[in-house]
Amino acid sequence: MTATSVIDLNSDLGEGFGRWSLGDDEAMLGLVTSANVACGFHAGDPSILRRVCAQAAERGVVIGAQVGYRDLAGFGRRHIDVEPGELVDEVIYQIGALDGIARVEGARVAYVKPHGALYNDAASTRATADAVAEAVDLYDRSLPLVGLAGSELLAAARGAGLTGVAEAFADRAYTSEGLLVSRRERGAVLHDPAQIAARCVRLVTDGTVVAVDGSVVTVAAQSICVHGDTEGAVAVAAAVRRELEAAGIAITSFVPSSS
Repeated sequence: MTATSVIDLNSDLGEGFGRWSLGDDEAMLGLVTSANVACGFHAGDPSILRRVCAQAAERGVVIGAQVGYRDLAGFGRRHIDVEPGELVDEVIYQIGALDGIARVEGARVAYVKPHGALYNDAASTRATADAVAEAVDLYDRSLPLVGLAGSELLAAARGAGLTGVAEAFADRAYTSEGLLVSRRERGAVLHDPAQIAARCVRLVTDGTVVAVDGSVVTVAAQSICVHGDTEGAVAVAAAVRRELEAAGIAITSFVPSSS
């Protein structure tokens, strides 16, 4: 059994673009401790990103760079065959862009987390994972790298001497191998706040999650992601936070307060 009494809650934010809005960033910032802010490649424009960074700084929410494939039309959820060296450059570009905006608002990028297809590719493919880790290492090796618990990305982070942060998902179904069920599959995304909250309490206190085939998977996580772009996201995040706190679990960022 792997258990903890402390957990970080993170959410993907700043994912609108121009006149198109997605999710309720301001409400989610009142519930989470870490904000994975889009960097303009899969979503987000400079004005949206600056607004989210300003709101996060005001609320004391830690800002992370949510890097992805250059895929606005597909919201970064489509695999793109990018040569590793080019991927390194693109990840550096995204971190730097968001870091500049965050610093204008008195904050900074304090960690890095891939998004969508890049997240899944880095979880299962070592070459992709190594490229992401190399980019973080070159930009600022003090930045933690967030990835799926047990993934190739965390192995790459260790290999590069970076701090890896293991993540679990509140509202995503798991396979028996501990990977996420593809969004193309039925039941890949969960929606019932009570069910999701109970699942998160079990995950934190027992270190396990029930996979789609009924098997029990061990998941040792330091952070839980509650997606900000799904229907009912705010209600889900509120239920998760409420039930975790009721179980005596402290909700705090994995980034030291001195950062």
